[in-house]
Amino acid sequence: MDPVHVGFGGIVAANRILAILDPNSQPVRRIVRKAKTEGMAIDMTYGRKTRTVIILDTGHIITAAVQPETIVGRLQQPFKGAEAE
Repeated sequence: MDPVHVGFGGIVAANRILAILDPNSQPVRRIVRKAKTEGMAIDMTYGRKTRTVIILDTGHIITAAVQPETIVGRLQQPFKGAEAE
């Protein structure tokens, strides 16, 4: 398992990620809303604004407070832990 730091102490298994999305489109907002009602949403924003939505192969939806480009960049680097922020 390659861990990916998604901000503020949150870590996700890289091999579980299917998609990294910008949350500002209506279809993505509907996906997040549906996941919340079904109990499949994981909030990793820690009270901050949602800037990224991550879809996992388990059907779970993760909301994160860092930019999608940042997470993609972290996927391409070896894991460094939380000291990067």
